[in-house]
Amino acid sequence: MNHRLVEVEGGRIHLAEEGSGPLVLLVHGFPESWYSWRHQLPALAAAGFRAVAIDVRGYGRSSKPPEVEAYRMLAHVSDNVGVVRALGEERAAIAGHDWGSPIAANSALLRPDVFERVALLSVPYTPRGGPRPTSIFARAGGEEEFYVSYFQAVGRAEAEIEPDVRGWLRGLYAALSGEHHVNVFTVPAGGRMRDRFPDAAWLPEDDLDVYAGEFERTGFFGALARYRNVDRDWEDLAAWDGAPIRQPSLFLGGEHDATRGWLARVIEEQAATMPGLTGSHTIAGAGHWVQQERPDEVNRLLVEWLRAR
Repeated sequence: MNHRLVEVEGGRIHLAEEGSGPLVLLVHGFPESWYSWRHQLPALAAAGFRAVAIDVRGYGRSSKPPEVEAYRMLAHVSDNVGVVRALGEERAAIAGHDWGSPIAANSALLRPDVFERVALLSVPYTPRGGPRPTSIFARAGGEEEFYVSYFQAVGRAEAEIEPDVRGWLRGLYAALSGEHHVNVFTVPAGGRMRDRFPDAAWLPEDDLDVYAGEFERTGFFGALARYRNVDRDWEDLAAWDGAPIRQPSLFLGGEHDATRGWLARVIEEQAATMPGLTGSHTIAGAGHWVQQERPDEVNRLLVEWLRAR
C-alpha cells in the first residue's frame, strides 16, 4: 500500500493508495483516520479501482491549521477536490463514513463536476435547512447535554479525552459497536461522555494501537474542530438550502447503530433528498463502525454499486 502526502490549497493531505482504474476517494469520520478503510482499500483495488483513503485535515499526517474556522465544510470539500486533482484525475466516486459522510455528501453537492457518485455510511445526507444548528443541538439532549453541544467549547472535550486517549477511544469504539450499542450521545449535567462507556473493548488491541498512537501525537483539536463549525457551515451553505444530491448514491447503515434513532426520519426521506439513490442497506449485527465491523458485506455492496452504470 502506497502512503504519501499530496499538496492541496492550504496544506497537505496524507493518503493511502492501492490499485489502479477509476478513482474512489474514501473519507473517514470521528475519531478515526485513513486506517478505518483498511479493509476496503485492497478489496476495491482487487475489483479494479484506484482506492485512496485520506487523513482528513486535522487528523494523522495531514495538515492541522490552528484556527477553528479552517475546518469548515467548504475547506474539506476543497481538500477533496485538491486530492483528486493532485492524483491526476478529473472525476471520482466518493464514499464517507460518520463525519466523512457529510463531507462526501457536500463534496458531491457542491462539485458534481468532480464527484460523479457518492456513498454514505452510517450518517445519511441531511440537506442544509432549519434553524441555526447549535440552537437545535442545545435542545436535543432534553435535561442532559447533546454531545455536539458538549464539543463546542475549545478545550472542554480535550480535557476529558487527552489525559487517557487510548482508554477513551477504547470505550467509545466499544459503545458504538454492534456488540454493545450504547447510546452515548447525551452527557449528564456536570458529567463526561466516558461516564457511559461500557467497561469493555471491541476493537482489537493492534488496531487500537494505530488510532491511539496518532491521537496521542496530534491531540484532538483538529478532530473536534469539525463540530465547532456547524454554524459556519449553515451560513456558508445557505445557497444550497434544501438542495438534493442527484448523482447515483448509496447508503449503508448498521442495524445497531445508535445514530439511527435520532436520524431515522432523515433516512426515511432519502428518496427525496437523494433522488439518485440506488440502494439503502441495513447491515445486520453491525453498529456505527460498519465498514470495520462487517467488511466483507460492505465491500461487496460498494463494489456492486461502483460497477453499476
